[in-house]
Formats: sequence, C-alpha cells, structure tokens
Amino acid sequence: MSEILKVSNVTKFYGIKKALNDLSFSVEKGSITGLLGPNGSGKTTLIKIVNSLIDDFTGEVSICGEKISTSTKEFISYLPDVDFLRTDMKIISTLNMYSEFFKSFDKVKALEMLKVVGLDEKDRIKQLSKGNREKLQLVLTMARQAKLYIFDEPIAGVDPAARDFIIETIIKNYHEDGSLLISTHLISDIEHIIDKVIFIKNGEKVLDDDAENIRLKNNKSIDGVFREVFKC
Repeated sequence: MSEILKVSNVTKFYGIKKALNDLSFSVEKGSITGLLGPNGSGKTTLIKIVNSLIDDFTGEVSICGEKISTSTKEFISYLPDVDFLRTDMKIISTLNMYSEFFKSFDKVKALEMLKVVGLDEKDRIKQLSKGNREKLQLVLTMARQAKLYIFDEPIAGVDPAARDFIIETIIKNYHEDGSLLISTHLISDIEHIIDKVIFIKNGEKVLDDDAENIRLKNNKSIDGVFREVFKC
C-alpha cells in the first residue's frame, strides 16, 4: 500500500515545553490507524499540524506526496474534538456551505445520512440537542470523499451506545479509497477496527506496529498493552 500521510521528525514547542519530540510515522492507503495516548500526550497538537492549523513546527508532513498546505486540506476530512457548527444556520445551509467549500463533499450522501441519523435538513442548528449536533458534525465529516479521515477523540464524553453508533457510522461511510486516523484514549471501544497502532507519550512515539503483531507479541489486547505502557 502507498502512503497517504507521512510525518517525518516533527517537533513542536509551546514556549519552553516540548509538545512533540522528533515524531515520525506513516498512514497507509486503505488502513485504519489508532493514534493512542493519554490526555496531554500530543495527539491533538499533531492532528492540528496535519490539518495545517499549526505551522510553527520543525520536520515535514505530507499528504498524498504533497507537503501540507491550504491545498492539501481538500484531501482531509477532519472531525475535531470541539463543536464547530454555526448556530445561526439551518442544517441545509450548512450542507450548502460545505458543497461550496469542499469539492469532495457529496451533498446527496449527506442528505441520505441525515435521514439515517434522524435529522431534518430544515432544522435550525441552535435548536439541536448536543447529541444531534454531534450527529450532524459526523455527517458533515463522513459525506466527503476524502483521502484521509481524521477523528480527534470522537467517542469521548458519550455513552457506550452512542460510541457504538459513532464507530459504526464511521466504518460504513468513509470513502473506499480513504484511510482513517483515529485519536483516542478509549482503546477498548475501537481496537476491533484498527489495523495499525501508534502510541505516543509526552510527545514521543513509544510504539508503532500492526495491531495483530502487538497482540501476538504481548499475548494481550491492545487495551491491555496500553494500560501497561501508560500505567501511573
């Protein structure tokens, strides 16, 4: 498989604090990679760099062979860990805005997904519950035909049933030629879907291997290995 994402020797400081330290890894085409680590390990900083939201770092990052820039944003569909919806709009207006902004956005697919998750395109976003806002954000992310889908803690703060729904929606709807990078510290909920595992701790990579290799080498689950590596 060819590389969709390549991160090479990335280091990032916040003042004197080193958030990322010489981090290197790759995400292969068609794979599901778990970027795993406790809160504060540098996962969100790395994701913001990949999405060209942070540019004051050293090292190199490329998407589909291109150095990251505003143009590579078209390759990425990103679900951040914060609410990004405009409350002054209706759902249909948000879909229209995405259609204008992203060539890869499939409005027909988005409308179909709205029906599946029980949302009405005429609804005003400010009237949606927290759970329905999360569903809408998921629809907007998954309705794009992206090369790389990035999820920053997509199942944090939701109940187990909602976690199952989110994971199922992601798996059923990402573009067949795309790859997934999922950042989380809730390992047991996603380990059955990931092909590759990257552990980061204090901004440094401490493990990078195929999920099945990790299970065989350690004779335990990914969650079990995670608890051992990151125990207090």
